[in-house]
Order: sequence, then structure tokens, then C-alpha cells
Amino acid sequence: MPQGLTHVYALVERAAANGPEHPALVDVTRGTTLTWADLHAAAGIEAERLRAAGVTPGDRVAVLLPNGEAFGVAVFGALRAGAVVVPIGPGAVARELEIILGDATPRVVVAGAGESAVAAAGVGAQVLPPPPSGEGAAATGPRAGSADGAREASGDGGEAIALLVYTSGTTGRPRGVRLSHRALLANRAQLASLRPSPVTPTDRVLLALPLFHVFGLAAGLLQVSWAGATVVLTERFDADTMPDLLVRQRVSAIAGVPSMYRALLDVPAEQLRAGFAGVRICTSGGAPLPPKWFAAFHDATGLDIVEGYGLSEAGPVVTSNQVGGAARPGSVGRPLPGVELRLVDAEGRPLTDSRNDEDEGEEGDVADVYTDPADDTGLVALRGPSLFSGYWPDGEGGPDADGWFRTADVGYLDGNGDLHLVDRTSDLVIVNGFNVYPREVEQVLAELAEVAEAAVIGIPDDRTGAAVKAVIVRTPGSDLTEEQVVEHCALRLARFKRPTTVAFVDELPRTPTGKIARRTLAEV
Repeated sequence: MPQGLTHVYALVERAAANGPEHPALVDVTRGTTLTWADLHAAAGIEAERLRAAGVTPGDRVAVLLPNGEAFGVAVFGALRAGAVVVPIGPGAVARELEIILGDATPRVVVAGAGESAVAAAGVGAQVLPPPPSGEGAAATGPRAGSADGAREASGDGGEAIALLVYTSGTTGRPRGVRLSHRALLANRAQLASLRPSPVTPTDRVLLALPLFHVFGLAAGLLQVSWAGATVVLTERFDADTMPDLLVRQRVSAIAGVPSMYRALLDVPAEQLRAGFAGVRICTSGGAPLPPKWFAAFHDATGLDIVEGYGLSEAGPVVTSNQVGGAARPGSVGRPLPGVELRLVDAEGRPLTDSRNDEDEGEEGDVADVYTDPADDTGLVALRGPSLFSGYWPDGEGGPDADGWFRTADVGYLDGNGDLHLVDRTSDLVIVNGFNVYPREVEQVLAELAEVAEAAVIGIPDDRTGAAVKAVIVRTPGSDLTEEQVVEHCALRLARFKRPTTVAFVDELPRTPTGKIARRTLAEV
């Protein structure tokens, strides 16, 4: 276990011992700040509240709260009580809530008033309001280094499940990803080993990402806790006010999704550059970052965006541009130290084999087994200590007997050893028996200067089984037509890959984590 840690809550305990008065959590929306001692104390009070409600080690505690102080206290309090945290978006629809809560069977749901609490009551869970403000709790709660230690209070950690994260994956129905203390801590150590480090103890990290998602929670909040840094939380992302926020809060690091950086490009360039003057690193994940957004952001701010790739089942970060030493637009970088990655066919047979192992060679070395971009793509398969323990409840679908987990992501490795994602198999469009990956068509559409953004899906077709539909957001002032789009694609794509339907919209529908909500595009 990295650095002797076995329990995720030990991150808070360690930070509170090392820098008790250092700011831990700044809630911009509510105007409150918790030091690490405050957070440690507030989490202790919350753990006692949960125990009084009947929570015992291994019980699930669902947290349905927006970004903010209460979310952090609720999560760390549940971990301190030895519970399994089930983070759920407060805006989840009733059907999704019924599925998740019915599957996870939480003992307690921590939620605000409204639909979430009503749905939770329907599955027999006790509903508790958000924890009270933790500001100043250090005066009444257990202090850092007291006898009420996190490890003693919370159990052994290790292979015990810390987070139960629900993701639709390839099935369309939410499945619970079981992330152990071991997996989450391993991924934190892997990220912390990168240079420059994505989070240092002196950083103030802005998280406008939803914390109920594993990116914001694990790669964001838990990574800040690993470093004992400061997290700056906003309930909602607002591109217009962000430059001023960055200056006022002295933000030095930002974790975001591509759509966030795209929205920032609409801010006047001078204002954007001034706002980012004190920022040392910007990271992006959750969806592919279009190269032209990367270039435009660099032109406006002078900063490169460090792109990575991950998934809930991997704790979540798998690759980063930092591993190769430079951001390469269009790629998601190389595996983190300790992560093995290879491409396999549909039967799981390896096409390539690569690793970034701290014990073998220099970090970022390119092995001779990497494929050329011209080679066939394959499914991304992973092995390493940060992998999940299978799906809830019994661990089905986890890594195989040799430790490999086959994802639904399709990609290839270029001559530098960098991974390029093509698509997910769940988004595959099959036209007359031929595979069409939406990502390839979207990249062709992005070549048009009049296209601000594009998404491609499959729609039913009586003759070919499926056809390609393109949904496009024009650049401001553009009068791009369907005919021009079709002509452009005809010169660059095989006939079966070309869009047969083109629709124009003001903006693409997105999930709370910034991914394109493809299932709604058929109705556009």
C-alpha cells in the first residue's frame, strides 16, 4: 500500500496532522472555508451521526449533494465510519435513482429536501439532511492526532470497498463499480509520481467538476487530500466569471472537461489571459479534447492543457500527456507508472503490450511493441493495482485471473507510444455490416472552420440497418449548409461512413460530467 496508507480517510488525518490550519476546502458558493483540522473534526462529528443512525462498517451511505462543503464532510464522515460511499448526482432523474438506490440498498441517504429524499425513502433507507456547517468544528470536534484516530474508527481499509460508483458503461443500465481503498490510494500515488505533479501541497485547485463523478471525487478531491493542498469548489461552472474567480481565489491548478475549456474560449482573450496568469497547470479528462480547442486555449492563455484518459473501473486515471513529457494534441498520453496497457481483439487476444513500470527502465520509455497508427485499432485492456474489484454486488466482471480488465474503449498506440482513442464499442454504428466509429467522422467534420462542435450517432435505416447522423454546432455568424457538409465528407470518408442526415443546433446536449448525451441526439 503506498506510503504505508491503507485507508482513504487516512489522507485527511495525515493532512490535518501535517498542516492543521492550512485551508482544505473553500466553498465559493456559500462563502465558507474549512482548514484540514476543521474538516477532520467535522468528519468525526458526521461519522458519529451516521453511527447513531445505525451505520456499521460495510454499509452503504448514499450522498446526493451538490458541490460544496457539505459534500466533502458527508463523504469523509462516511469513510471515517467505515461505510461505502455511493455518490449520486443531485439532479438524477427518478428512474435512475430508483435503479441505483434499489441496487446499492444504502443504510442511509444524505440528501437535501426534494425528489432525491422521496426516492430514497421508497427503498427503505433512512434519509438524513446535509451535515451542518463544519466551519469552526475544530473547537468542538475531535482534533487531529487525538485518540479518535481514523484507522481505529474506520477499519482496516485495504481491499474493503470505499466507493461504489455507478456508471452506465456499455449496458445502458447503471452498474456499481466497486473501488477499494487499495485501488483509490494506488491511483493517487501513481498521479502524485508525475512531474510536474498535478497537485502539490501549495496548490489551490479549482474543481468546477461534479464531485459525485469519479473524476471530480477521486482524481480531484482525493488527489488534493493526498497532497494536503486546498480545493476551491463551485457548485456550477460559469465561464464568464471564472477569470475573476481564479484571481480572487489564487487558483494555481484546474481540473476540467473539454466542454469547460471550450466555453472559456468565448471569454475575451485579454480577460482570459489575465485570469489564468497565476495558473500553473490545467488538466482535462472525461472526453476527447479536440486539437483545435487545445490550440485556441494555448493561444489565448499561453498554457497547454494536459489531457488524460481514465474510467471509473481504473480509479480512475489511466494515462496522461505528462508521462511523455509533452502534451500532444489528439492523444491522451502514456500509461501512468505502475499501469500496464495493451490492445486486444474482441476475444481478448493481445495485439500490443506496453507498460509504465517504475521498476523497469525510465519513465515514459517507448517499447518496441507499440503499434503504428496505421495498424488496426483494438480494445484497451488494463492491469495494475488501481483496478476495481468488479461490479456490485458480487464482483462480477472484474479483472480476469491474470489481472487484466478489458474496457469498451477502442484506440491505437502511435509511434511515440501515446494512446489515441477512437471510440467506445457502445457508440459503434454498424452500416451494412461495416463498423463506423463516430469519433472518426467527428474529426473530419471538425476540419471545417465553420464547425464549432459536432457529434455523430447511428439512426435506424431500413436498407442498411443503421445510418450516420451528424449534429453540428456552427461557429458564430456561419451559414454552413447541409450540402457543404455532405460535400466535405464525400472527399474524406468512405461512402458507408458519410452522414446521411445533418442537423444544426445551438449547443450539444451534455451529461453533468461534460460528455455528449448521445442518446438524446436522435430526437434533434
